[in-house]
Amino acid sequence: MKKQSALTIAGAGLCVMALTLGACGGSGGSDSSANGTNGGSSDAVISFFNPEPTNPLIPGMTNEVGGGNPIDIMFSKLVRFDDKGKPVNEIAKQIKANEDNTQYTVTINDGWKFSDGTPVTAQSFTKAWSWAANITNKPLASSFFANIKGYDDLQKEGTPGEAQLSGLKVIDDKTFTVDLISPSSTFPIQVGYTAFAPLPESFYKDTKAFGEKPVTVGPYKFQSWEHNKSIKLVKDPAYKGGVKVKNGGVEFRSYTDATAAYRDVQAGNLDVLDTLPASARKTFQTDNTVQAINDPGSVIQMFTIPTYMKHFGQDQEGKLRRQAISMSIDRASIIKKVLSGTAKEVHDFTAPVIPGYSTNIKGSDVLKYNPSKAKELWAEANKISPWGEGDTFKIAYNADGAHKEIYDAVTNSIKNALGIQAAGNPLPTFSEFRSNVQNNKFNDSAFRSGWQPDYPSPESYLSGNFSSSVANGNTYRNPEFDALMDKAASAKGIDEANKIFQQSEELLFRDLPAVPLYYQNSNGVAAKNIKGFSFTWKGTPAYYNISK
Repeated sequence: MKKQSALTIAGAGLCVMALTLGACGGSGGSDSSANGTNGGSSDAVISFFNPEPTNPLIPGMTNEVGGGNPIDIMFSKLVRFDDKGKPVNEIAKQIKANEDNTQYTVTINDGWKFSDGTPVTAQSFTKAWSWAANITNKPLASSFFANIKGYDDLQKEGTPGEAQLSGLKVIDDKTFTVDLISPSSTFPIQVGYTAFAPLPESFYKDTKAFGEKPVTVGPYKFQSWEHNKSIKLVKDPAYKGGVKVKNGGVEFRSYTDATAAYRDVQAGNLDVLDTLPASARKTFQTDNTVQAINDPGSVIQMFTIPTYMKHFGQDQEGKLRRQAISMSIDRASIIKKVLSGTAKEVHDFTAPVIPGYSTNIKGSDVLKYNPSKAKELWAEANKISPWGEGDTFKIAYNADGAHKEIYDAVTNSIKNALGIQAAGNPLPTFSEFRSNVQNNKFNDSAFRSGWQPDYPSPESYLSGNFSSSVANGNTYRNPEFDALMDKAASAKGIDEANKIFQQSEELLFRDLPAVPLYYQNSNGVAAKNIKGFSFTWKGTPAYYNISK
């Protein structure tokens, strides 16, 4: 199964794929939260820190959290995920597989309508998925549909933008079938991801206008978007799903400085912040002017080394240098001294809260700090092609996400262990940073690649980052890895699939297309008057549950 995630994360303290994103998964609410109360006001608007979206507010055009967070709560999907990551039918009444999981029959519930009053039908899904899979439309989430029959036909240059996936068949207004190229036991989970949201007919009349002012179908509906300032959503009274919304709306506010956002929370001018500034990491849990959370999360922080970088190709020299870079990083010290215990030491490419996580994958010793071995590997690489005296190993990051201290520490550790020049490469905003990633503009620099899963499976992390078809800055191409992704997708059960995913990680530890740094806790702060402050399974604020 080949797909890309939508939700690539912005902040060091944010929070888990998408679609993200990404990115980047489903709605954050749960059945348990729907039945509970927190005594808050049902009409209060809650303000949240959020990066400016890089792309229009279109589900198939979003691969980062700036756009993914508002899109997720404006667009219900066939399924949603409760706060523990369990899939629950939402618009879907039933998703039924045939005997070998190569065809699914989807039946949707009655009564669902878009915010413009038009009905949600089977065609609302099939047309939206086909649009998002079609190369002519230049979607960012195209590869999520790669296992649906007809996908390859939609990747041909000159394909009409309205061409449909041949594997999708509308039976009637409430029923459609999905024919897959290969079996997939995870398909009923994947459809909880952002790109699988339905779209109204008005979308196709003017996609540009829609991206600025979307017609939605979810717990919240769009109100306004003032670029680089805020996105405002209001509770949708026509919402038909199972999540109880405990506030009157959500305002996503853009900040260029997380420190300023933290001060606004302290002063009661911002309600929730999930990206901690470096200055607050040591003190936020004892700060009596805010509410604080620091729990294990599903986000992994990494940095990607593109294969087009000089000395870091997908060859023996590149492998040696990547392993040397990884073993030159003192992760434990960074977690303790820089992150003040708001992260956990990394052992694989997923996260501890995800089924299939393992601390014993072959090759994971490259994550251990070993400066002498790192220097030895670097010297071996120099025998193949010498590292120039004036060369600098750089890592790009977004300066508005409180990353400077982290990447200063990472590059200092590399510099001290290997005796080379190493430095951070900051870009002012997450939007500019992600644009450079998407367009492969970091010609001489690695770049941070924090990951929030689209759905609770290793598949989201592994396929979403490293399959050959992903378009989120990944330049890794390994047919053996792709084959293992397909094999895992065809597995008969979760346990069998997870064993195959772990096999694929052995390849990743050998090749290191990205270097894992740490697992990021779900942490953040809320103003003192906020009720129901919590995080979902993937580390985003539980928007529905929070009130005043």
